[in-house]
Order: sequence, then structure tokens, then C-alpha cells
Amino acid sequence: MSDDAYRELRADPHLGDVVEEHGPLSLDPADDPFERLVVSIVNQQLSTTAAATIRDRLFDRVEVTPEGILAADEAVLRDCGLSNQKVGYVRNVADAFRDGLSAESLRAMNDDEVVAALTEIRGVGDWTAKMFLIFVLAREDVFPVEDLGIRRGMEHVFGFERDAVSRGEMRERAERWAPYRSYASRYLWRCVD
Repeated sequence: MSDDAYRELRADPHLGDVVEEHGPLSLDPADDPFERLVVSIVNQQLSTTAAATIRDRLFDRVEVTPEGILAADEAVLRDCGLSNQKVGYVRNVADAFRDGLSAESLRAMNDDEVVAALTEIRGVGDWTAKMFLIFVLAREDVFPVEDLGIRRGMEHVFGFERDAVSRGEMRERAERWAPYRSYASRYLWRCVD
């Protein structure tokens, strides 16, 4: 985390106490973007514990590469805990990477281009694409309003009633944290972890 990002977020009247409590946070690019995208799909709409169990089984039983996912028997993928729908989704991601999507091409794109490229893959939505921007490409200015943890964090730091804040208002309030909204997001998650 740059000194500028830390200083600006720590000075924010709403987020500053959380920043002070947790200290500087980092954004580190992932070594294997394909693997991380598969993990994001596994994590979709699951509790942390359930997702971790499925992820561990998947990594124990299948080579998590485009070729390994495509070669794996569907029954093995289901036995890992993936639903039929998620089996299709991880295979769609594997197809996209086999057909030319790559870490290099994604890193060369701007944020909007990455979201557009990823959401063309059936099973990858805006939330997953934004998590990819933050946790795989380490982009500094992403604000995932689709995330429930972000909503809960905003409620905490701004004192909103539960579920009373719109995504539009969340975006508007988060403008104050640009160009460091990915870091602000990490602090908001810390509020509710």
C-alpha cells in the first residue's frame, strides 16, 4: 500500500478509524489468474467454510489448469462439491483460457475491458470480475457494490440502517476514496470479518 493511499484513507472521517485499527494493507497480484478465477467461481454464493471444503477437494483431485479441468470427468468435479451449474462454469473458464484468454492479455487491459472480457464467459458476473481485478490483478481503484460484505461495511462506517443504502449511494459515498477504492474495500471487509 502506498503511503499516499494509507494517508488519504486514514484521514477519511468515516473510514479513518478502521484504517488506523488495521494498519496498511496490500494488494498482491496472483501468480495464477486461471486458478484464482476458478476459486472465485467456487466461492460464489457459498459460506467461507463450504467454499474452502470444496476448493480443497477440487485441488486434491484435479489439476486446476484449463487442460486439467477440461480433462476431468464431470462426476469427479461434482464429487468435489461443485453443482452441475458450477461444473459448467469452471469448464467455460477453462475453454476461454484454452482459446486464448491469458494472464498477459488480461493484465494489458484496463479495468472496464477486463470486466467485459470476463463477463463474456458464462458463469462470470460483475462481482467475480471485480474480485478478479482486486485479488488477481491488484488493481487499486475497484469498488464492488455487488458484494454483501461491502454493503455491511458501508452500513458500519456510515451508520446506515441494515439494507437501507442503495448501490448508487454506495458508489457516490465511495467516490471520496478514489483512486484507492480497492484498499477502501479491503478495510470495509475488515469491519465485518
